[in-house]
Amino acid sequence: MLWGCFAAGGTGALHKIDCIMRKGNYPPERQIVVGICSMMKKSKSKPMTQILERLCRFEYITVVIFPEDVILNEPVDKWPLCDCLVSFHSKGFPLDKAVSYANLRNPLLINDLNTQYHIQDRREVYRILQQEGIDLPRYAVLNRDPDKPDECNLVEGEDHVEVNGEVFPKPFVEKPVCAEDHNVYIYYPTSAGGGSQRLFRKIGSRSSVYSPESNVRKTGSYIYEEFMPTDGTDVKVYTVGPDYAHAEARKSPALDGKVERDSEGKEIRYPVMLTAMEKLVARKVCLAFKQTVCGFDLLRANGHSYVCDVNGFSFVKNSMKYYDDCAKILGNIVMRELAPQFHIPWSIPTEAEDIPIVPTTSGTMMELRCVIAIIRHGDRTPKQKMKMEVRNPMFFELFDKYGGYKTGKLKLKKPKQLQEVLDIARQLLLELGDGREDCEIEEKKSKLEQLKTVLEMYGHFSGINRKVQITYLPHGQPKTSSEEEGRNQISLDIPANKHWSLVRAGYQFLLT
Repeated sequence: MLWGCFAAGGTGALHKIDCIMRKGNYPPERQIVVGICSMMKKSKSKPMTQILERLCRFEYITVVIFPEDVILNEPVDKWPLCDCLVSFHSKGFPLDKAVSYANLRNPLLINDLNTQYHIQDRREVYRILQQEGIDLPRYAVLNRDPDKPDECNLVEGEDHVEVNGEVFPKPFVEKPVCAEDHNVYIYYPTSAGGGSQRLFRKIGSRSSVYSPESNVRKTGSYIYEEFMPTDGTDVKVYTVGPDYAHAEARKSPALDGKVERDSEGKEIRYPVMLTAMEKLVARKVCLAFKQTVCGFDLLRANGHSYVCDVNGFSFVKNSMKYYDDCAKILGNIVMRELAPQFHIPWSIPTEAEDIPIVPTTSGTMMELRCVIAIIRHGDRTPKQKMKMEVRNPMFFELFDKYGGYKTGKLKLKKPKQLQEVLDIARQLLLELGDGREDCEIEEKKSKLEQLKTVLEMYGHFSGINRKVQITYLPHGQPKTSSEEEGRNQISLDIPANKHWSLVRAGYQFLLT
């Protein structure tokens, strides 16, 4: 088996790079060549590198990266040959040449090239979205084209604009029709102080600034659209085919323009669960623009989701799970489409879910992907107990009255039962106060007072805030150096703030 990953150089000569690994001595099978045709900044980016490394693990796939010098300076008939082409537009990329190459070699296209012309024009993006029945903000197009004067009718008021008869009260959004122009303005009403928030591509730690200018731009063509009141976040969605979508939320640049970054300087993003409707929208966007790998923006407002931008070829950053999924899906697409024509014995695995295995320094191990927890609310007082040992016959009479000897345990919760325990404590304290003291009782007078205090809490008995549990111990507690062997006792368990022990002559209770 051969794992191949190549970069093309010169006029098409292939040079091996680090991911060649030959297993066995037999000749390699026919390889499907996947060509990566994009600007070098994109081809060598971390997400692309991570995904290509995983794509190379497919037994019959070899990757060829087109050098930027070849793309820019060589005619397309000198470009490397490939069976499948991953190509996408970015600043400086000759999309016309890529289209010519695709027409010449007719490779399998992961992302359609002709549709990428439409993605560069926000008017076309909105037209396709509307045509496909995908929800987007209410908008109007202002074309400042001398050949189409009827499409340039703008009336500006203090707190609104009227574009070709469509009125947009402030706040509204003004977007250049060119998708490469990221200077988007949001205009505020006078009731909110007026002025505008000017958005731009991130520069350092900023993505927008406030301006006191309240008038719209007077040159250039723009899309004017209704401002959508979100919760201060934008949702970025990334598709890999029509059946897979990864979503993240970030702080909206329309807030204060300050970019939130982590300790490594990366913009902070938060995982987002898409609703069933949003997943359907992701599928529609992927198919409508014929972009297998496609990023677009969602605005969640008023209980609904609206697509406000389609960016085309985009990868998620810093997500190993996404890299795994993306490479697997792309590899399966390539093999499904091309393996039959090259007579490669291959079929898509039918398992529902791969075992999540990740490499480590000591081999491979399973990856923890989520933790599911059932958490109970903590809105209650922590359980508190007082424990005491008693021997007074009145406690034994109470124990016998409610059938405690049948099981050796008794639980008293009813107000009447708790009142009886309180009455016993009060009576014993009263006897102590009258001078009829027993040395055993006198020794535990403070414990009886604490028992009385616990039972008198709140002024009444209700609910389950207190209970008495009585346990009969016929042989007493395990003896210590100061205890007699074999004495009888009963234990009581009462919620309280501290723990106590009370002992009376004869038998013993343990109150807890």
